[in-house]
Amino acid sequence: MSQADPAAPAQPEGDSELKRSITGRLLYFYVLGDVLGSGIYVLIGAVALAVGGAFWIAFAVGITVATITGLAYAELVTKYPQAAGAALYVNKAFRNPMLTFLITVCMLSATYAAAGSLANGFASYFKTVWELPPELLLTVAFIIVLAVVNFIGITESVIANMVMTLVEVSGLIIILIIGVWYIAQGDARFATLVEFDTGDNSALLGVISGVALAFFAMTGFENAANVAEETIDPGRTFPRALVGGMVTAGVIYVLVAAVTALTVDIPVIQEAGRNDEPALLEVIEKGIIPVPVGFMTILFAIIAMVAITNTTLVSVVTQSRILYGMAREDVVPGIFGRIHSTRRSPWVALVFSALVVCGLLVSGADIARLATVTVVFTLFIYGLVIVSALKLRGQDEREDTFTAPRPLLLLGVLGNAVLLVYVVYDDPSSLLWCAALLAIGVALFIVERIFGGRTRPPGRDQGETALGEPVTPDRQED
Repeated sequence: MSQADPAAPAQPEGDSELKRSITGRLLYFYVLGDVLGSGIYVLIGAVALAVGGAFWIAFAVGITVATITGLAYAELVTKYPQAAGAALYVNKAFRNPMLTFLITVCMLSATYAAAGSLANGFASYFKTVWELPPELLLTVAFIIVLAVVNFIGITESVIANMVMTLVEVSGLIIILIIGVWYIAQGDARFATLVEFDTGDNSALLGVISGVALAFFAMTGFENAANVAEETIDPGRTFPRALVGGMVTAGVIYVLVAAVTALTVDIPVIQEAGRNDEPALLEVIEKGIIPVPVGFMTILFAIIAMVAITNTTLVSVVTQSRILYGMAREDVVPGIFGRIHSTRRSPWVALVFSALVVCGLLVSGADIARLATVTVVFTLFIYGLVIVSALKLRGQDEREDTFTAPRPLLLLGVLGNAVLLVYVVYDDPSSLLWCAALLAIGVALFIVERIFGGRTRPPGRDQGETALGEPVTPDRQED
């Protein structure tokens, strides 16, 4: 696989061809928007089902592990402020093309599983507003529509991301207002927050199980690495914005979880999680604030669908761009590098990715199943990124390079490893789903090795985009 020289020095800030226009404040909202996606809207019931009334602890632990991982990303981004991400860091640390290929396919697979889980979450909110057509039909149509939107052409900026963040946060603010209103009336039972209902598991295993699910809601911050080349003074602003955005998201998640537990009976929340229903709507339907319940339910459902759509669209964009980048580096068949002549979008990669996600939906995989598969891939990627940060310590450092505390990084490796082992132990069948998704990437790799010369689009140099720019496997271009 064609890759940048692992031993090459870090790209100096002034050598970037991209315009550095993202301030620390904009980057903060970009990170906040990526983390405050739709996970909290989709999985809060499933987390409560695993832990009980103390499920806010799962979110607190999850955001702590994720933030430590974010420190590793912050260190590596300030060393290598390039739009590449985990594949670049692993490549530089291990100089192993096959490992780099594996991490890239894991990233691709994680986006497939995440999109499937989010599509199911979208359907769960949709049916509260309109009469639901067959759920499978709705989820498949949802993915196809987003693929078509991306085909037509979508240019996302951090300004637009900030606007979408405000929409997403508004829904969570509504939950917090209702919770505070309920607590102020004196009806809340605070003992609920320390009660565990973990079934046959101990409290510790129940929390770990909850953290494994909650971790789905913590992902997204790694996408900030893709705008490193466009950030002003990344050595100073990136660590602050990344950690600040994640901590803010963590505080909001914990507060939302706590007020939900105090406002709605835990068995009701757990039943919603068991049936893949939106548990946060139970808070809205309490009817505490002086607004018609029907109106608030519809409003909140629409806000949640906007949040889910935004997050899923990012996954759809990422899927096609990863495939496109891999095709330009001759890792998968070159047909995935084809760009539509007028729309300038990687249409073959879009169609293929939509088919894979729709295949997951047709297979009957539910929200929790696909979220678990996403978490398995994500924990593996995060663990390798932290190890890469430790392995690259002392290399390519400058005066403005951020250095994460080594003890925290070691704790992060342990945290990611414990969660990964538990997820696999708790649901061994998740490995079969992971293997199936990985097999798709391996099959494409083999096809390229055998038939590569026949499928590669003519007129392009190996390892270059349609514009003749060098790419990495996960580079995203609109």
